[in-house]
Amino acid sequence: MTKVRQDAWSHEDDLLLAETVLRHIREGSTQLNAFEEVGDKLNRTSAACGFRWNAEIRKKYINAIDLAKRQRKEKKRALEKARKASRSTIVSFQPNYESRSDQEESIIPVAAESTITLETVIQFLNQLKKDYYASNQSKVSYEQAQRENVMLKEKIAKLEKQLSDTERELETIQEDYKVFVQIMDRARKMTVLEDQGTFKAPAFRMDKNGNLEQIAQGSN
Repeated sequence: MTKVRQDAWSHEDDLLLAETVLRHIREGSTQLNAFEEVGDKLNRTSAACGFRWNAEIRKKYINAIDLAKRQRKEKKRALEKARKASRSTIVSFQPNYESRSDQEESIIPVAAESTITLETVIQFLNQLKKDYYASNQSKVSYEQAQRENVMLKEKIAKLEKQLSDTERELETIQEDYKVFVQIMDRARKMTVLEDQGTFKAPAFRMDKNGNLEQIAQGSN
């Protein structure tokens, strides 16, 4: 059954992934084995673990990765040194020539049994195959992350351009609105002044009875 989980990675999950990968590096194993081990523990796919490692966690453990690789090389050199020492071990016996009758056959020097066996070769080839697949998977994950990064950058640039255009349009609208308000205010003031200029105060006169009456506009 395929293991898929969509929830976010916790700090403990990241720490488990980092510790497992570093341990596999030190022991001469592959990152793919580490991803599979963590996937089994966290109920995630090995591909998800590999992507999480390459995209988020790896850059935080650069020094630890270098140290793990050095430890792996030291371990490899120690094993190689022990293997060479085992190969150079030779059991030899010197023949006895005291008398012909008592002469014993010399024993042919026998080299210690080689540690390289068919099983060792098969294990090495299997490990090489796993390393090849892990390298390809890491390469694919890295290329996918690179493509997504490029797409995100393009999207961000497009959004920034849209935001800039919107801000310019908003500034233009605000300026037009200010001009419109100024024009309306100026027109209102001109209307008030014109109304005041055409308005004439009412005129009055006294009739024969001593009462004030308003003189109609335009009459003499």
